[in-house]
Amino acid sequence: MSDVVERTLTALPSLLSLDSQPGSAKLSSTSKLGNLIRGITELTSKHEEEKLIHRELASIKEQVSSPNTSMRQMKELMVRAIYCEMLGYEASFSYIHAIKLAQQGTALEKRVGYLAVSLFLNESHELLLLLVNTVLKDLQSSNLIEVCMALTVVSQMFPKDMIPAILPLVEDKLNHPKEIIRRKAVLALYKFYLIAPNQVQHIHNKFRKALCDKDPGVMTASLHIYLQMIQENPEGYKDLTASFVTILKQVVGGKLPMDFNYHSVPAPWLQIQLLRILSILGKNDQSTSEIMYEVLDESLRRAEMNHNITYAILYECVKCIYTIHPKSDLLEKAAKCIGNFVLSPKINLKYLGLKALTYVVQQDPKLALQHQMTIIECLDHPDLIIKRETLELLFRITNAQNVMVIVEKMLEFLRISKDDYTTIDLVGKVAELAEKYAPDNEWFIETMNTVFSVGGDMMQPDIPNNFLKLLSEGFDSVEEDRKLRLFAVDSYVSLLQGEPGKLPQRFLQVISWVLGEYSHLREELEPATVLRLLSKLLDTKNTSSETKSWVLMAITKLCEGAAGVSVAKEVSETYSSSLDTVLRQRAQELQHLSQDSELRARVVPRDAGLKPLEVDSSLSFLDGFVSEALAAGAAPYKPPHQRQEELAQAKALSLEPYGLSLPISMSSCSIADRQSPTLLSMSSGLSGNSTDHSHKGCSTTLKLDGVKRVWGKEGYLAQRESVEEAAQVELPSPLRSPSQQGETDSSHSQTPTPIPTPEPEHEKQQLASSLFVGLGLQSSVCLQMGKSEPTPQRFRRKAQGPGSSSAASEQMSNSLVSTPSTVDNLLCDNLLDSNITSELDVSSLTQTSELSEDLTTANGTCDVELAESDIKRSNPSLIRDNGVAVAANPTPHEDPDRPKDLCLSTHLPAEFSGLPHSEITPLCSNQSLDLSACHMQKEDSLSLVIFIYNSSDSEIQQILLELDSDELEVSCVCDSPVQEVRSHGVAVCQYSLTVKRPSVHVEVVGMVSYQLPVGTPQSVQFSYKLPLTSFIRPLTVSTEEYGTMWLAFSHDTKQNLTLISEGQQSLAATLNVLKKKLHLHVVEIIGMEGIVACRLLQDQPCLMHCRVHAGTLAVWLRSPVPELPDCLIYHCQRALQEH
Repeated sequence: MSDVVERTLTALPSLLSLDSQPGSAKLSSTSKLGNLIRGITELTSKHEEEKLIHRELASIKEQVSSPNTSMRQMKELMVRAIYCEMLGYEASFSYIHAIKLAQQGTALEKRVGYLAVSLFLNESHELLLLLVNTVLKDLQSSNLIEVCMALTVVSQMFPKDMIPAILPLVEDKLNHPKEIIRRKAVLALYKFYLIAPNQVQHIHNKFRKALCDKDPGVMTASLHIYLQMIQENPEGYKDLTASFVTILKQVVGGKLPMDFNYHSVPAPWLQIQLLRILSILGKNDQSTSEIMYEVLDESLRRAEMNHNITYAILYECVKCIYTIHPKSDLLEKAAKCIGNFVLSPKINLKYLGLKALTYVVQQDPKLALQHQMTIIECLDHPDLIIKRETLELLFRITNAQNVMVIVEKMLEFLRISKDDYTTIDLVGKVAELAEKYAPDNEWFIETMNTVFSVGGDMMQPDIPNNFLKLLSEGFDSVEEDRKLRLFAVDSYVSLLQGEPGKLPQRFLQVISWVLGEYSHLREELEPATVLRLLSKLLDTKNTSSETKSWVLMAITKLCEGAAGVSVAKEVSETYSSSLDTVLRQRAQELQHLSQDSELRARVVPRDAGLKPLEVDSSLSFLDGFVSEALAAGAAPYKPPHQRQEELAQAKALSLEPYGLSLPISMSSCSIADRQSPTLLSMSSGLSGNSTDHSHKGCSTTLKLDGVKRVWGKEGYLAQRESVEEAAQVELPSPLRSPSQQGETDSSHSQTPTPIPTPEPEHEKQQLASSLFVGLGLQSSVCLQMGKSEPTPQRFRRKAQGPGSSSAASEQMSNSLVSTPSTVDNLLCDNLLDSNITSELDVSSLTQTSELSEDLTTANGTCDVELAESDIKRSNPSLIRDNGVAVAANPTPHEDPDRPKDLCLSTHLPAEFSGLPHSEITPLCSNQSLDLSACHMQKEDSLSLVIFIYNSSDSEIQQILLELDSDELEVSCVCDSPVQEVRSHGVAVCQYSLTVKRPSVHVEVVGMVSYQLPVGTPQSVQFSYKLPLTSFIRPLTVSTEEYGTMWLAFSHDTKQNLTLISEGQQSLAATLNVLKKKLHLHVVEIIGMEGIVACRLLQDQPCLMHCRVHAGTLAVWLRSPVPELPDCLIYHCQRALQEH
């Protein structure tokens, strides 16, 4: 039987020929397909081609409909129909006949039928269901050719819903004696994993068997599945690292058959696949990386630079070496390899070197200094691709000292570039750098003007929106706001006085908005002058309807006085009869508001941008409509991230960028937030190692109101404080001299000789000193942490919310970091978590006491934030977090006469005895009064207890304690308010807290005022934060009640969480941890799925559905409260991480 099979496979090429002569591989000169192709090539116009194709399609349609057409003739007709479809002409009438040919023909005819079906139909086509039975029959056939054809079409396209029908048959083919069948079966399972991963999760052990298959082709096919699974869950496949390393050693050592060689290079694509897998497994894992060092060294050594395919292997080796845990000798060899690429005279190799250098420059900025002159030469390279990649590299090394030179180079390239994608990409980069590193207002406005002019209407609309938002929200300095807006007004007035008709439409919209909002700041500028300039825009032919709408809104804001009213009347009369409904509406608004100044002041008030705009993001006013629609059978709303996930699973190739792991509603989306095109371009070429995340349509950021900023895009903020101050003192100008640059880079480049250099060479050296200034001062930073910048961002947005610290307090907290060594000790994994739990002063006790006393004298405020780990915790004087000792100074003032053994817990009300409570935490203090607080958890409520301790020798009178919160309802439960406290006495105030708007952490702010016997009245402010989990209680429901509630709730979110352990009991162990830490109720666990319920005081339910998938816990939360699912998923992540 095996001999028959071998002869069949040998004769397959002749069977696939279109000619009737056996063994002929050429197209017959008399075939109708040949005549069609020759006829098309002889035509002279597109019109003639259309006539010929339509005539051919009519002939094909007539013949396929004839009952006398044989299968052999049908095969030729399908080939001609395929060719017509390839030219772009529809032949939908032939689709059903292609399916019939695949069902009824011989081996060759079935092959043509399968080929036509795979080209004609897509995975969602309704006719594809007719092919399922044919595939099932062919998979069970004893003919190897039919099995191969069925597996091929399954791996290319197959209905997602029909996978369970053929999955057992495909699984059986993994044990087939023929390696070609096993390989195609693995590829079919890879396709299933891409479109429906849940349906193949039970056969992961068989994937491991395929990885160990004796045939290299089967093993290579299995790597596609493993690369996908390891990208999703690297931790679950660490145990296979040694296996991948062994396979790579055998490949590099030439142990595979010669058939796998390409230009004498052993299995190059297999090497590239393995290197990508190893880079993911070794990322941030020293023990795993150590297993790879030897084979990576061997790969670098054996991949000699003699062919294009070896260059690809070297590039992947370099990326892998810089991704895994670093090893010094490997880094040196990788750097040498990058240098060989960059210095190569071949354009392709130079581009590859620049791309590799762009990838690693954030980890090793000094590497760019070694090739600075080569990079300068690349800026003038005649190849535009080389120029663009060089600018990408410069973008990565930009800092506040070289931003002006780099932005100028980018703008020069923009002026000569004619590629739309390049323009959009670079415009986004320039806008981002201008906002981040602008040295002054004048340069910022002029640069953005150039961006708007060069970018035109092709740039992303969120770039001007973000610019307008920056102008509207302002910065920490009021005077800085005014200067920036004034300069913008002056700049735009001068532009309108020139030739505004040449400006892009979006730039005109920005100009209109800025003049409408801030032209009144320039007192000497008459409103009538601005109105005349704006009205001229309305008369310009090139002005679009959208721009005219912006102009009419600006005129509405400025129509004051007799001149303004007359202009408004003239304009409104002109556009009241416009065919554009938006312009008619704006004209009517202008007409009414210009006649009523009081109404205009209320509708478009001045400085309205300074006031926060309250937006009902949950659209709660639609709840009634949604409930009625759901009751009528409408489909529930799916959040964007869920829709994108389903869309990605429905595609064979997903071309969308990866989304954030954070839930959508935990972010704050605004019309002015933008997705930088630069981030997409960086991530596309860098294997997703960049940490700048983005979304389509709106920017997604964490709500950090009231949270001290420790980490930012620039790195660890406190760490750079001393470097920033030094840079500001030593480098007053944004650029340094070449001599200073030479001193900085002396350890990385040779000292220049005093031989006079030619003028062009001298100019290049000056440009290099300007472009690479500051890189010598940067320490090596991890690629995941982004760029390390010696200077802070110039334009700092105003902190929003009552809990946000002022610029002065932030500067004070940063100045507490005394030495760089202290900062280095604080760079631990959970530093962000320690920032959320409490604000700790990191310095010596002497410095802390002095600074705290000064702060208390200034404003008497102190913020304390509680996390769940604070409950039932002692009150230490030295807190250790991740092995780092941190001096804790909970009270800003320490009275030496204060009794040290004072125990406030003895003063708790009797009704709280035996109830769990948080640690009694100091809130604020001065020389007469100390405030502390804790919260008590009851079954149906949460109480806040505030202790007022009189530390003075005299009685305190006229005490008034006021509390308020944006997220909570605060009500006093004391019978009579506390009005006086005797000397060294303690008074207790009790409050009941109820959540009115869920947030990850909620805050109570308050103020206590009092009167001493001698002196003026005094007051002290304080704040108290606690996690939302303090308000979570178990919700006991049955499975049936759970199902009814689940369908009724419309607000949901999804997230993958880490399992506590592996094995059969991993789900139960994980849910028990969540139950213990978050007070949840586990309703039922069935197999690998579980359902959980809880409620938020008072009686706001939240349901959780959990399922173990691919080594992770897939969680789906639903609640009638919009913000609750996202807040709860955050605390679930924290609870599992802390465990």
